[in-house]
Amino acid sequence: MIYFDNSATTFVSDGVRAKLQELTDNSLSANPGALHKLGNKAAELYEGIRTETAGLLGAKTDEIFFTSCATESANTAIKGYMSRNKRAGNAVISTRTEHKATLECLEYLSKLGYEIRYVKVGHDGKPVMESIEEELKKGGVALACFTLVNNETGSILPFESISKTIKAVSPDTAIYLDCVQALGKLPINLSSMGADMCSFSGHKIHSIKGNGVLYIRKGVRIDPLILGGGQQEGMRSGTQSPVLAGAFLEALKEVTSEVDEARSEVEKINAYLRKELSSRGAKILSPDDALPYVLNVSFEGFESETMLHCLEIYDIYVSTVSACSAKQKKVSYVLLEMGVDRKTAANAVRLSFSRYNTMDEAVEFIKCVDEIYDQFLVK
Repeated sequence: MIYFDNSATTFVSDGVRAKLQELTDNSLSANPGALHKLGNKAAELYEGIRTETAGLLGAKTDEIFFTSCATESANTAIKGYMSRNKRAGNAVISTRTEHKATLECLEYLSKLGYEIRYVKVGHDGKPVMESIEEELKKGGVALACFTLVNNETGSILPFESISKTIKAVSPDTAIYLDCVQALGKLPINLSSMGADMCSFSGHKIHSIKGNGVLYIRKGVRIDPLILGGGQQEGMRSGTQSPVLAGAFLEALKEVTSEVDEARSEVEKINAYLRKELSSRGAKILSPDDALPYVLNVSFEGFESETMLHCLEIYDIYVSTVSACSAKQKKVSYVLLEMGVDRKTAANAVRLSFSRYNTMDEAVEFIKCVDEIYDQFLVK
């Protein structure tokens, strides 16, 4: 099997699997909110995990909140900030290439009467700086929402430049940053990067599904999304799970310990596939400076879903659009927003890699593509 769909989800690592077995021991399974010694032990374990997670992300312990997923983190940050900070302004700026978790939140805010201003993006998928400045200068921008690495193309946000622009033109505007596809692939130090809120997902870094993280910079006030027992300083009610938090931490430790080595190998895989696919007439849609973990390519003569199922015959797994939109069978809105023509976008397939992929798999992939063209393409 060749699995090139790691932007959708990753397989659970052996280390995470072992950590799950350790953390589900009965001696660690009490409710962290209980007053007896088993509860205290679970609470100490949970807070220790939280502190270590914060350290690896360059944050303070009380700036880190465990959630069920990045979608919950995004909803909490975006809705919660606008709800709590009504005097900050009535507008939000973003792009139309954001993940659905962000776009649906913005649509929700729009229905409540907030003004959503979408800035333009270039052919490389990056926001046009002049467009950002133009929207900021209109005033009243409470929040800016962006994605550090686009999940469909791998386009890397020039966040340092964007952050400086926002703070220079509209210093009171808060920034929410989707860091899901960047975690473990780009250096992340939350204390210095300039974002006020960030979301992360465990199952994108070889943890299990059901765990995510929300970063809220100290001093930033937001309303919680989930109410109940007041756990996690009231920001995210619900019984804390050392198991899920521990799984995230274990995956985070693994992925951050070998960022440079993993990226170097993935760069070789990406470069090889770009060269071989281009020579066969395929069109590379990911920008040249995209994160190498994502390669979006359009196969002439094959619609996206057709190529996906042809590859599946060879036990090769890729995706068409983001997994959140795949079953709707629509052409990628991200590619269309970047100016890719509809026919090319309709033939686009996303290959996404992890540190476990190999060059041998890339070579086998090309061999199978050749066989697919020989067998199925009408000449």
